[in-house]
Amino acid sequence: MAKQYKQIFFDLDHTLWDFETNSHETLHDLYVEMKLDEKATDDFEHFHQTYHHHNSIYWDRFRKGFINREELRWKRMWRTLVDYKITDEALSKMMSERYLDILPTKTHLFPHCIEVLTYLHEKSYPMHLITNGFETTQHLKIKNSKIDVFFKEVITSEQAGIMKPHAAIFEYALSKTHAEANTSIMIGDTLDVDILGAINAGIDSAYFNPAQPPTAAIQPTYVLGGLMDLKNIL
Repeated sequence: MAKQYKQIFFDLDHTLWDFETNSHETLHDLYVEMKLDEKATDDFEHFHQTYHHHNSIYWDRFRKGFINREELRWKRMWRTLVDYKITDEALSKMMSERYLDILPTKTHLFPHCIEVLTYLHEKSYPMHLITNGFETTQHLKIKNSKIDVFFKEVITSEQAGIMKPHAAIFEYALSKTHAEANTSIMIGDTLDVDILGAINAGIDSAYFNPAQPPTAAIQPTYVLGGLMDLKNIL
């Protein structure tokens, strides 16, 4: 018999909200708006790959505490432009602001997201989000995607003052939602952030990322092929 859970915690980006699709669209809007085909390259997909590469590096540095939030936001843009021999800090900062304006207006969700959230809501599960994303941006994403109605609490790393995978953000979330670790479950897409964090806090986990299998070092409680698999657990 499946374990009885009383509280459900979700990651947002790459788990419910389709970050890759939404970010790709946002960057294309930015590319057109800023006329980057004239300034940088006429190959948008190459521009997107370059940004994606630097964004991953800067997010890793941010998670490890080497840079602050503002540096992450504009320096990923600046480093992308440098690859095209553009060293314009003002343009980088303008791009950063516009990217964060446009991104939360995008509303692509993963397949069956609304169906599964509705199913869990009808079963009266209290649902919450734990996200390393920025406070204002994340709230706008869930509001514009019309999934805000499903969540009682939205815990961001900005609000908590600490990021996943540190156990402290999960302990903060448990305290804020009056939940117990042994009757809660965390659903997320990143082994060394969502799943390791849940393990560190003594919370069961469901891993949703079919492209990257679990490793021997980090073993989730469950592995999902898609969000619909949650119906087998909850």
